[in-house]
Amino acid sequence: MAKYISEFLGTGILFCAVVGSGIMGENLNDTSDQVTLLTNTLATVFALYFLISSFQSFSTHFNPAVSFVFCLKGEISIKTCTVFVALQITGAILGVMLANYMFEIDPVNFSEKARSGPNLFVSEIVATFGLLLVILLASAERVAGMVAAYIGAAYWFTSSTSFANPAGTIGRAFSNTFAGISPDDVMAFCAAQVIGAFLAYILYKNVFSRS
Repeated sequence: MAKYISEFLGTGILFCAVVGSGIMGENLNDTSDQVTLLTNTLATVFALYFLISSFQSFSTHFNPAVSFVFCLKGEISIKTCTVFVALQITGAILGVMLANYMFEIDPVNFSEKARSGPNLFVSEIVATFGLLLVILLASAERVAGMVAAYIGAAYWFTSSTSFANPAGTIGRAFSNTFAGISPDDVMAFCAAQVIGAFLAYILYKNVFSRS
């Protein structure tokens, strides 16, 4: 039971932090997207580090792409993966709704922020590929810091600002704020993320796991 609560609660807190920090950044400085993105980045990095560190002894996927790869590896069953994904998506949506409410925005406030185009599709493949490779190669002792550091960097070196998480992508469609994404663009982002995760798994399986 603890692993399921960990996946639900961890994903919910993570995307409450992602969306909430974006709203706070806009509220404090609505003239500079760079400052808002920096605020968003720092909050996400800190949230990832403390969430992974806190829940590591239970389960810390917080991401359907991660659960998908660990299912391919045989470390979790298809049934467990399915439950994890459902909990992650639910947690992300509720976390985003909570962030909206805390900033006096309607809990369900679908985003109008368009994020489309081949460059963003490729960006999400790259972002998710890198994230999964970091997770697969990192030691248990270092994974929290490495994941947080990677996502912090990827916010800035990818044109999509590294969503790299299907649950978070779905959740972020519920907030018409800085970190939001139009519902029309969710499926393309999610498809790119699955592709990136699968490519990372193939590389790991055929190169690094045989070293």
